[in-house]
Amino acid sequence: MDAPVAAAPEFWHDPGFPEVESRRSARENSCYRSHTHDRFAIGIIDEGRSEFVGRSGTPVILEAGDVVFIPAGQLHQCNPVGGRWVYQMMLADETWLRDQVWTDGESISAAIQVHRSEKTREAFDVANAALYAGEGRETFAGLLRRAFCLAGTTEVLEPTPDAVVAQRLRPVLRLLAEQVGDPRVDELAAMVGMSRFQLIRAVRSATGLTPIAWRNDARVVRARALLRGGEPIASVAHVLGFADQSHFHRVFRAHVAATPGRYRR
Repeated sequence: MDAPVAAAPEFWHDPGFPEVESRRSARENSCYRSHTHDRFAIGIIDEGRSEFVGRSGTPVILEAGDVVFIPAGQLHQCNPVGGRWVYQMMLADETWLRDQVWTDGESISAAIQVHRSEKTREAFDVANAALYAGEGRETFAGLLRRAFCLAGTTEVLEPTPDAVVAQRLRPVLRLLAEQVGDPRVDELAAMVGMSRFQLIRAVRSATGLTPIAWRNDARVVRARALLRGGEPIASVAHVLGFADQSHFHRVFRAHVAATPGRYRR
């Protein structure tokens, strides 16, 4: 009897190439909560249709063949419409991209974009396949460089956030991301000279989320980095201040559409 063929991994990450991670997945049910990444995201829709919603709350339908660019920190959610949805998602550190891929010294726009070109989709597909095939960082960088050069017609899905508001809120967002205990909204507001309600409105305007929802998202971003680095799940839950491991699982799964254990493998 032939030995069973091992299923292809859904997630790719390598301690020897920490600047990049990837995912290849199929989903049939809506499962993503609005979230951000701390890296530049490249999404490829292979099959089916999905509804993309960004900070503005305006839904956009993505079709098979579309490639979406989502800069770091941009709020979004993307869920299937009417059945099975097959997609890929590469996440790359923006400093690494500027040094190794965007060789002209210019970065891609800070707005969320969709590119509708079969050549673009094929080029990014080849680059992602090279990661899973273990072809090395130099090969991947070259393939990714070629894919960006082939990027076709651009449609802006979401504008960039208000830079002035974002700058004013930076101390609040940093504290929300780094403090283990639950900060008081009144104290956060006082840090930037706002009332409680002004702060909530400002954070929602800048990020698309309330302060507490943004804090959960920031904790999941940190959790992903710790899990990629090999930290035990229980340790990650404790370090990031979750009530218990069950709470951590619920929040992580709502943002990543996978359990911490499945992501960490």
